[in-house]
Amino acid sequence: MTQEDLPVLSQNIISVRAHFLGQRLDLRSFEQTHRIAMTPLLVRAGSSGCAVLFRYGVVVLFGLDSIEEASFLSNIQSMNLEPYDSPEKDDARITVVANTLEGIEQGNIVINKLATQHFQLVATILAKSLVLSHYESRVANSFDRIEPLAVSLQKGGVHRGGRELLAHIGDTLTILSKMVGRAEVSEKPEIIWEYPEYERLYMRLEDEYEIKERHIALERKLDLVSRTAETLLELLQHRRSLRVEWYIVILIVVDILVSLGEKFFV
Repeated sequence: MTQEDLPVLSQNIISVRAHFLGQRLDLRSFEQTHRIAMTPLLVRAGSSGCAVLFRYGVVVLFGLDSIEEASFLSNIQSMNLEPYDSPEKDDARITVVANTLEGIEQGNIVINKLATQHFQLVATILAKSLVLSHYESRVANSFDRIEPLAVSLQKGGVHRGGRELLAHIGDTLTILSKMVGRAEVSEKPEIIWEYPEYERLYMRLEDEYEIKERHIALERKLDLVSRTAETLLELLQHRRSLRVEWYIVILIVVDILVSLGEKFFV
């Protein structure tokens, strides 16, 4: 890949913006017509920039001004199969400095030279960070909803229906499946296996964005929400089962009383 193929490669300071647009992007048309590199998909964008797109809904733009960014996002709107009402975004900046240690310096991503693999690598980190941020917010909301249920459990009562509890459990499983199955937050990207010389940079960026720590913390919170909902659901089912048993006992007693009444008064 030469600088003529991708003009943004000639810049020393490159603006970066990541968007989490929706749950899924259909990238088949871009893979056939616009691709520069694959896994993840890298395409041209704007007059001298590029973009990295992920099937799980994240787009990372490099070197685009505000007008080019709005135009690109508008052009891929039809690919966004399940858009979010309020997409999350994050900004970063790449600085190219020859003969320097690659990593994070004063809030900037510092690279000693720039290749297409750098775009893919930086995009992967930002995409994982955005996915974590999105689900961290969702889990925080789940905690807000689950807290009254836990308080109810502490006081010895269960006042919510089974459907709501099942919804909590289902939501937890959905988040886990999307993080692990789609975004593969805890896995090294495929590009590292193909280009092991970029692993050191990836590890530094992963550490800077606390990808592993946030993933572990999120899994623990999801586990807590799931276990609380499951416990409450079991108690609710037990209480219903006990109520049914009492109904049966009452019916038996009534039947016995009716039988005795028939013997004594007929």
